[in-house]
This record gives sequence, C-alpha cells and structure tokens, in this order.
Amino acid sequence: MKIVIAGAGEVGLYLARLFTSAYHDVTIIDSKEERLRKVESVVDALTINGLPTSISVLNEANIKRADLFIAVNPAEDQDMNITCALLAKTLGAKRVIARINNNEYLFPYNKEIFLNLGIDYLIYPERIASNEIIKLLRQTGTSEYIDFSGGKLQLIVAKLDEGAPLTGKTAEFLKSENSNIQGKIIAITRNGNTLIISETDEFQIGDTVYVIAESEHADDILRICGKININVRNLMILGGSRIGTRVARELEDRTNIKIIENDIEKCEKLAEDLPKSLVISGDGRSMDLLVEEEVKNMDAFVAVTGSSEINILACMSAKRLGVKKTIAEVENIDYIKFAEDLGIDTVINKKIIAASKIFRFTIGSDVQTVKYLSGSDAKILEFIVKPGSIVTKKKIGELDFHDAVICGIIRGDTSIIAADDVEIKPYDRVILFMFSPAISQISKYFG
Repeated sequence: MKIVIAGAGEVGLYLARLFTSAYHDVTIIDSKEERLRKVESVVDALTINGLPTSISVLNEANIKRADLFIAVNPAEDQDMNITCALLAKTLGAKRVIARINNNEYLFPYNKEIFLNLGIDYLIYPERIASNEIIKLLRQTGTSEYIDFSGGKLQLIVAKLDEGAPLTGKTAEFLKSENSNIQGKIIAITRNGNTLIISETDEFQIGDTVYVIAESEHADDILRICGKININVRNLMILGGSRIGTRVARELEDRTNIKIIENDIEKCEKLAEDLPKSLVISGDGRSMDLLVEEEVKNMDAFVAVTGSSEINILACMSAKRLGVKKTIAEVENIDYIKFAEDLGIDTVINKKIIAASKIFRFTIGSDVQTVKYLSGSDAKILEFIVKPGSIVTKKKIGELDFHDAVICGIIRGDTSIIAADDVEIKPYDRVILFMFSPAISQISKYFG
C-alpha cells in the first residue's frame, strides 16, 4: 500500500515507523528540514521538504497513486490538515484522514459535511485519549480496557502484585478452580517481552496478563488477578490540557474534581469552563501541594500535562501518598515501560491511540476495531469473517497460527470464548490478539 503522511511530528514519525515495519511504501511531507532529518535517521521512507498544502508538493509525492493520505501536523495546524486532505482527495488519493482539535467537527451532522467534502475520517487524538481515561476511571481494576460489540466481550489487562491468586498458577487455573468464569488468559508481558502463553506457563509476580472475558465475569477475572474496581468519587487532575479539561467536563456532574494547573491564565479559563470543579493554581510536582490539597483522600489521580516526566513524577508522588488509581499521559514511548515499572497503574499515549484508529485503514473494511496495547508490541483486532475464508473451514485448534491467537467470537447476540473445538462461521466477529509479523497470515486466513 502506498501511504503519504503530511506532518513529520511525533504522531507522523510514529505512524511512519509503524507502516514501514509492515512493508508499506511510505512518503512523508513536512516543511521543516530538521523534522525530516530525524525521520530519515530512523525510517526507510521517502521524505519531501515542502508545504503539504502545495499542489506541486503533493504531485511530487505521487498523490494520485496514494491508497491512503494522512494529515497529522500538530493539533494547532488543524486548518492545514483539513486543506491538504481535501487537496489530496481531489488529486486522486483513495482515502484521506485529517487530524483535528475541534470537537464540534465530530458531531454527527458536521462529520457528514466532511464526508461529503471527501475526508473519509477525522481523528482527534486528545478526545480519544480523554475517552480512554474516562473508561479506565469506570474500570479502575484494569490497566487497559477494551470492549467489543457493545461490551459482549472485554479485554482486561492487569499486573499481578504479590498475593494475587493467579500468581504461581497456570492458565489451567481458570478451568480447574474457576470453571464458572467465562474467560481465557491470552498472553503476558514479562520483563518487557510480550508472549502468547501456553496452558502450562506459570504466572509470576510482576507479570501483566491479558484476559478476554464475558462482561459479567470481568470482576471475577480482576479478583483472581488480585484487583478490585473502586468507585471514583474524588478525582485529582494535574494539567488543564485538552485531555484534562475534557475528562473533568464529562465527570464533574457526578465526581468531586480538583484540577491543578501551573498557568494562572489557564486556571481562570478552566474555572469559567468547569464551574463544578475546583481549580487550583500550583505546581503539581510539589509534594507539599499534594499533601495540602489532600491527595490522600482521592480515589484516582490523572496527570496530563505536556511533560511526560512531570506526569510520571506526580503519579509516583500520588501513589506514595495513598492514591489507589494513577493514570499518566506519557508521550515519550521509551518511558512507557519505565513508568509502568515504577508502579503507575495506566499509561496513556496519544501516538499509540491515533495509530490504533488509523491502522485499520491499512487492513480492510472487515476490521472493526484495532487497539495497540500500551507497553507491548502487540495489538488486538476485531474482524468480521468473510464467507469462504479459510477460518470457516477448520476448527480453531486446526488453524496453524504463528504470533497470533483467536480469543473470542461474537455471533449475533452470543459471545463465545475461543476453544480448540469451536468452529468459526461466516459473519462472526472474531477477536484476535497478534504481533505485527502475523499480518500476512491473518490476511491469508481471513481473506
């Protein structure tokens, strides 16, 4: 697939690395040479120095042959992203995606306007990140949470602490001692490596486990992982960013919220926009301030400033002072494992979130959901099975998958946890846990 990316910032660079690793033909356009030099040092892609709103620059990128055009210049360049996406579609790109920072554009009627103009998909990473945080504040026992087909199946991710019932046991533990629980342990991350497990692998303290389960058994899965869901009544947010503001706006009617922001002008605006939240001007890195504002009484602490380092340090401080659930926005991918090892419960990364939404356009219309898993090189996908594809002709145990495992199936209103003797039928929704090298065989099996 030929992919043209406009914008060699953090999101553009991450997407370029992702797509080149999957052997796509990638071209990157940016007006700043220093950004392109960084791209050239780490990615095998064609770079073009120029404005992506220039027709001659787009033609130089051979836009008429592009299968996918992605405009992901920084959020403040929203107008440029929309303009170059429209130009790219007019000049022949098959599909175009534009990064935006205006929530109004995502209202159903307004989305229709952009579709009619030719933009296939609008992506607002900050909005997706805030929605992710809100879900995690409702499912506090898990460090990552994904539901499929309206919650019929759920992926639960939890780190095993000392005393977790699953520690020292194998995947057989679910069948032998918890046979009433409809769930399947798929994989673990251990010492930075993610592995698909066998039924004889023993779980260790510090393992992050990935479990697919029916929604009514989610609490049981958390229990055997040594976790419980807590009701978040008191929430502290560090950073009056777009993400922090949106989380507060969505939750302030039913949650006591304190927002700490260092910029006094931002504080004044936040106080106007969020009348039911308490806005505090101060440095969230200060342990004294956190103590003074009674962080120990908070059920959850969310750090979403523009600095990964500040977010990590603040979450560490909150954890030491007794907060049960901490969430940090960490945009430096190299810091993600470091943050998790320090005991931060959940790490949010806008680049990974954006990539998850965009990646499905490189696979096909039968992919309903793609989610890159934070701190891992794995992803989870939801496919609609085509009639006549190989997976409909064999039982799951007879499919020779490498670097991938079928987790569950949704058939109409019924959810099925995958087992060797289960047969997949046309139009089933299949949940698949996989690593990037499995892409070619997945295309083969699922058509």
